[in-house]
Amino acid sequence: MRNWADRLADIARRAGDEIMTVYAQDFAVTEKADASPLTQADLAAHRCIVSLLPALDGGLPILSEESSHIEWPARRAWSRYWLVDPLDGTREFIKKNGEFTVNIALIDDGVPVLGAVYAPAMDWLLVGGQGIGARWQQGTQSGIARVAGAPNPLRVAASRSHRDETTQAYLDRIGSVDTVGLGSSLKFCKIATGEVDLYPRFGPTSEWDTAAAQAVLEAAGGGVFTLDGAPLRYNSKDSLLNPHFIAVGDLSIGWRDWL
Repeated sequence: MRNWADRLADIARRAGDEIMTVYAQDFAVTEKADASPLTQADLAAHRCIVSLLPALDGGLPILSEESSHIEWPARRAWSRYWLVDPLDGTREFIKKNGEFTVNIALIDDGVPVLGAVYAPAMDWLLVGGQGIGARWQQGTQSGIARVAGAPNPLRVAASRSHRDETTQAYLDRIGSVDTVGLGSSLKFCKIATGEVDLYPRFGPTSEWDTAAAQAVLEAAGGGVFTLDGAPLRYNSKDSLLNPHFIAVGDLSIGWRDWL
């Protein structure tokens, strides 16, 4: 697993290079069938990742946001596969605020067992998985990723784009909080490095949005849970949408008390 982690990190970086090439230019934005934005960077990163992963694993299936047409009867037979978001945070990419990532996860029987998240505009890489812990690298600096004990007030990631009434009500029930606005899977990553404590998500997300960062967060000592307290899992149904969830660092935080 550790050898795969190093090679997966390299693939994420190479996809990030493809993204930054487009980022430095004027680029067109089109819409997919669900009205979400699509750029040349999404497609370039997708092509890079799907061309490189087979050399790593010998040909496991790949489910990418940009090739998500694979039907449930085919997917349900997969016990092990790659789950990829080539460019998580396309809206942030379009805004050019730097808060976008490459997400690559290895799913084994519904569990994200290895993940790499790379924020190319920040040159911030996180890799983690079962049995190997989690680590981060930014420029020449690197270290172990580990969640922090819960402070008071809690530091809560609340999306700039998705601060709905349910999320606000949840924050109100917590009481005193410091809110942190972040894009894409960076919210999970900041929990993994001990800079944020909680991320409640009551809006829609897709499985490729969360899997890689969940692998990193769990390897760093945290967790991602559905509202009934079960760990968030993958490829268990026809829909690729996640249920609502809470990502948490210190597992002793009573996050269900505020639902």
